[in-house]
Parts: sequence; C-alpha cells; structure tokens
Amino acid sequence: MKNMGFRWYGDNNDSITLSDIRQIPGVSQVVGTLFDIPAGEVWPKDQIKHLKDEVEAAGLKLEVIESVNVHDDIKIGLPSRDKYIENYIQTIRNLAEYGVKVICYNFMPVFDWVRTDLHYPLADGSTAMAFEQKYLTDDPQSIADAMQKNSNGYVQAGWEPERMAEIKRLMAAYKDVDTEKLTANLKYFLDAIIPVCEECDVRMAMHPDDPPRELFGLPRIYKNRDDMLKIEQLHESPYNGFTICCGSLGENPENDVPAIIREFAARDRVFFIHGRNIKFLNKDGDFHESAALSSEGSLDMYEIIKALHDNNYQGYIRPDHGRDIWNENGRPGYGLYDRALSITYLNGLWEAIDKDRK
Repeated sequence: MKNMGFRWYGDNNDSITLSDIRQIPGVSQVVGTLFDIPAGEVWPKDQIKHLKDEVEAAGLKLEVIESVNVHDDIKIGLPSRDKYIENYIQTIRNLAEYGVKVICYNFMPVFDWVRTDLHYPLADGSTAMAFEQKYLTDDPQSIADAMQKNSNGYVQAGWEPERMAEIKRLMAAYKDVDTEKLTANLKYFLDAIIPVCEECDVRMAMHPDDPPRELFGLPRIYKNRDDMLKIEQLHESPYNGFTICCGSLGENPENDVPAIIREFAARDRVFFIHGRNIKFLNKDGDFHESAALSSEGSLDMYEIIKALHDNNYQGYIRPDHGRDIWNENGRPGYGLYDRALSITYLNGLWEAIDKDRK
C-alpha cells in the first residue's frame, strides 16, 4: 500500500527505533507526535522540525500526526475554549509548514480509549489488550490507576499522569455535557478550524470512540455510520473527515466496517485507516485484540482491504494495537513484532487484490 505507516512516540518515549521501523518492508511513513506537549498548548516549530528531520534522516516521511489532542475546555464548551482553539489553529499552521497533511484527533470526553486488561493471555502464549464490561467499575479512577500500573512503565497516549490526576475534576466538569451539547461543541470547533485547514491543506481525520459505547455516563458521538453522517454535516468540507479505526468501529458487532469504508471512501472522506482485528468474547461485545489475520479475529480483513482497493484508496494507513509476542515487553499494544507482522499481512492482501484485478 502506498502510504503504509507506523506509529512512533519519539526517542524518549518509545522502545522502538526509527531504524527498526525502516526495516519493515513496505513502510514509508512514520505517524508521529510530540508526546510531551500538553493538550491546549501550541506545538513549537523547532520541535516539529526536529521530529521531521529525525524521520527523514531515517529514510521515512512524516505526513500524519496523531494526535493533536483537543483540550477539554473545547469539548465542555467553556468560555476559555476560544483561547485553546486559537492555539490549535496555530499548531495546524505550524504542522502544515513542515509538510503534515493529516491530523488524527478525537473528541472523546476524559478517556481516549478504555481497556480492562492490558495483558490478556491468549491460547498461543501471547498477550493482548482486552475489554470486559464486568470489570468496569463505577470508579473511573480505578481504571486510570490500573492503566498506569500495568503499562510496563510507559505512559499510554490519552492516559497521561497529569491528566489522570484530574479525573474527579474532569468528571464533574462534564456532568452537564450530553450528546447534543458535545456535538454542538464539536461543530463550534470544526467551524473555527476547518477554514484554516482548507487554507493550509491539512485534513482533519476524527477517530472513532473506543469502545463505541457510553462509559461512566459520558457521551460518545462517533460510534457508527449514522454518527459519521452527522459529523460530516456539521461542517461540509473535503477537509472534515475520518480516521476509520477498524478495531474501534468493529467493537460494535452491528457495525459493518467494510460497508462503512465503501460509503465514506467513495466520497473521499476517509483520510486515515487503523488496520487491526479484534476477537469477540461473547454476544455482549466484550473483546480482546487479536492478530490481524481474519482467521484470528472477528473482522474480515480481506473485505476491509478490498473495500479500500475498490475505491482506489490513496490515503494513509497504519497497523493499530498488536499483541505482545516473542517476549517483547514494551508499551502494551505498541510493540514492534506483531505490528510488523500486521503490516506484512495488510500489504499482502493489497498486493493479491491488486494483481488479481490486473
């Protein structure tokens, strides 16, 4: 696939090196971030330039950033949101200056993603992240503490310690934010930034809720196809589009991921793909992450890649959460080996479909 990438957290935050990534066949992109910039602050040009120079020195490209986190005041709709939106706009301009084409972001209150086990044991001896509703307590602080305790010493994106220290305050701040208000606040945000994105040629790719269900009484607004249609209509623009995380959307058994891809890719609203598989544990939607192969999970990865190929997809893609295999002990979900295997599998599917068509 033309724009296959690999998420990298940077020299000081990742056990994986750019040299490792460069050796994975078919990878041309690093999906980068400035992990130490708090949400709401402007990303400095000198740090963006340093990241770009590092990536390009390794023979790779930096055209996708994940994530420029949206400050909670924007999501809540506080008067201070305008200040943080202006900072976000400046960050968009700064990233555009250094060749970034897509920003993956989310609009999830408090938690970017939730798992109840970071080391769920699988039959083959590997471990993976899992979500089981029965282990989700009424106390969100306990989930945050478990995430920090079991992450092998790494900070998980969306679960930064300074943010998790404010969970009680954040939960209270969101108490009057329902689905309707969160959607209105997203529109306010998009109305402010999308004209700048059009000017700078940077596409905003919103990430689905993970898992796609309400948790702790917090609203979720990107769970399925109908939600996507609403988001698309909040600000009509070819720069307002989506990250389709196959796993996140696929965590709801009612979501037909290939059909969703076909519909939105046909309108060129799919800017970024997270290619991963999940395995359902029961009919209630509990799941664990799995190897990418269709036979290992509950999603048909062949149909997913075929849907992209049928629409001549030229956007960006990366493998998402992988298992911990071969005694790897890095950031849960973000090891080298299983994600490298996923890349080879996804590229193999694309090549087979491509050659069969020709």
